[in-house]
Amino acid sequence: MKKCLLLFLLAIVSTGYSQQKTFTNPILPAGADPYSTYYNGYYYYTNTLQNRLVLWKTKDLSDLKNAQSKVIWQAPKGTDYSADIWAPEFHVINGKWYCYFAADNGDNNTHRMYVLENKSSDPFKGDFEFKGKIAAKTDKWAIDGNVFEHKKQLYMIWAGWEGETNGQQNIYIAKMKNPLEIEGDRVMISAPTNDWETHGALHDDINPAQVNVNEGPQFLSRNGKVFIVFSASGCWTDFYALGLLTFTGSDNLLDALAWKKSPEPIFKQSDKNRVYAPGHNSFFKSPDGKEDWILYHANSNPGEGCGNKRAPRMQKINWDANGFPVLGEPVSEGTKLALPSK
Repeated sequence: MKKCLLLFLLAIVSTGYSQQKTFTNPILPAGADPYSTYYNGYYYYTNTLQNRLVLWKTKDLSDLKNAQSKVIWQAPKGTDYSADIWAPEFHVINGKWYCYFAADNGDNNTHRMYVLENKSSDPFKGDFEFKGKIAAKTDKWAIDGNVFEHKKQLYMIWAGWEGETNGQQNIYIAKMKNPLEIEGDRVMISAPTNDWETHGALHDDINPAQVNVNEGPQFLSRNGKVFIVFSASGCWTDFYALGLLTFTGSDNLLDALAWKKSPEPIFKQSDKNRVYAPGHNSFFKSPDGKEDWILYHANSNPGEGCGNKRAPRMQKINWDANGFPVLGEPVSEGTKLALPSK
């Protein structure tokens, strides 16, 4: 009897241990535009919540449902940044925490980028102080800002309009004077021109009949190669997908001609795996720094659009012999994946 009990207990422990080694997508029931920052042994995760900024803290991104979380900032009413808070990103720069996000006054035409600063090294301590709008000299509609450092120079990349009216979203880049200010003007490095970038028909009384989209740019580098992965086509379509820009120049990231776009998307919907409109991604490394992973949102059924059905997912990426990222196919919800290496 004792032997049977021991074997039973061992089986339970073994089952629990094996469960801890794998996970399945999605990692939360809902959450668009997922982003994480790895700092001092923890992942700090966030996603779009429309009217507030929330930060999750965990050692395991696949276990976000059990993670500690905190409301970092609540949008005040009656301002230019009270509504439609999209795609927040938290960054550690020179020992301080910064949060970059897009917001408007309730009218999408007024969307701009804004920034908060926390001087504490622990984002769950101290206060995130609103520091204002962050914009290039050409202050136009802007969303999806991503900040990165390359060769000791800070840059911001984002999605924006060329002029004052909706119809096309391009990818822009600019140098930053410091974490709170853009230096000079913007440079356009990508516009939606391929067929897979121009699924954007709209059927409402507010927007144009067609909006072509490049958005959600994310810096990625490895072994000296520099890339920007971006989302293309309207998020309201199942054709929302990821494209790739490769920097072919030497040092000047503001050289628009040095950015070459891959002719086909590098990550797109999978009918077979029932994953639709995969996009607005970010990247992170495993705790041991040996693996590269992608965070992205997607829908589980066709036609679910840009709403709260979008849920965050994660999977490991690879690299080909020429040093280019290989994202593969978005995995199905039933697929058990090994946890990031520790």
